[in-house]
Amino acid sequence: MNELELKYGCNPNQKPARIFMRDGSDLPLTVLNGKPGYINFLDALNAWQLVRELKEATGLPAAASFKHVSPAGAAVGNPLRDVERQMYFVEEGADLSPIACAYIRARGADRLCSYGDWAALSDVCDAATARYLKYEVSDGIIAPGYTDEALEILKTKKKGNYNVVQIDPDYVPAPQEYKDAFGVTFQQGRNNFEINEALLTNLVTENKDLPEAAKRDMIVALITLKYTQSNSVCYVKDGQAIGVGAGQQSRIHCTRLAGTKADTWWLRHHPKVLGLQFVENIRRPDRDNAIDVYLSDEYEDVLAEGIWQKTFAVRPDPLTAEEKKTWIAALTGVTCGSDAFFPFGDNVERARKSGVQYIVEPGGSIRDDHVIETANKYGMVIAFTGMRLFHH
Repeated sequence: MNELELKYGCNPNQKPARIFMRDGSDLPLTVLNGKPGYINFLDALNAWQLVRELKEATGLPAAASFKHVSPAGAAVGNPLRDVERQMYFVEEGADLSPIACAYIRARGADRLCSYGDWAALSDVCDAATARYLKYEVSDGIIAPGYTDEALEILKTKKKGNYNVVQIDPDYVPAPQEYKDAFGVTFQQGRNNFEINEALLTNLVTENKDLPEAAKRDMIVALITLKYTQSNSVCYVKDGQAIGVGAGQQSRIHCTRLAGTKADTWWLRHHPKVLGLQFVENIRRPDRDNAIDVYLSDEYEDVLAEGIWQKTFAVRPDPLTAEEKKTWIAALTGVTCGSDAFFPFGDNVERARKSGVQYIVEPGGSIRDDHVIETANKYGMVIAFTGMRLFHH
């Protein structure tokens, strides 16, 4: 089959819509369940490229959580610590495979933005991953295969309409790619640039101590950025994206957005957040929304309006601004990646506030000296890759 008709394009008025192979060959994917749409397939195919490259670069199972053609999160399959199991609502005693850990981490980067995501796995989807996904609000999944048990579990989602796509892991796309805009066709070579540790040798700061864990996190950041709508900045810790700032016109806005998300991720570790008591049978999305409000400036209004009882079983004590500041200041060992050079040192200043100690970016700004000087002031490490990673 070399084409698949879709219900509509980006919007219901954009018809007809389809995906197809220009050369007449068969599509490299099979729909095992559901009926994915235009945006679903854009998410699926971008996400698959990300996780495939991440596994190739690290040797670890990888997963991504995509929304509107950018990752809300991406991660490799490191085991979950007890606090992370609690943060990500893992069932007590659940036996988790490496690929399940990868997806749980990817979704845990920004659970609010992962609502209704498209999941992507580098490895065969097993029952452990499917059981976790069963209780999350998600539009679909792409993987190179599914165990029989996993497929049966996934087919129960969304009243049997959950989108399940199997991709041919051996498929190699054509070296040229095309895109139409306003009736004009664009052609470019596919971005086959390989991201690996060889990129990380040009350490331009006084501090040149780059641990193996930071190298891995730099690779996670760069591959995530390669499939994030530009401009983009990504914060990573322990093999997991913890904040992605996508599609901003200003680099500093990317850095701030990603940093704010990283701060929120870290605040979810706070004992007050972990100790929140919710009303019985609350849905996971409602819990995520409640936590987001609890951590925001809106929470005082929620208390004043007396509507907290709809979510919390016990009225929570606020997490004060001073408590937040102190907690965020304890975050360390974070890596920050940028898809293009930092034009000013203000990006370094903002990244530092979210625990960043390692930065990876192309370099090439006329103000590189100022960026490096700012990093030196805080004993940070910067690696210049010489390679821009714009994605549109």
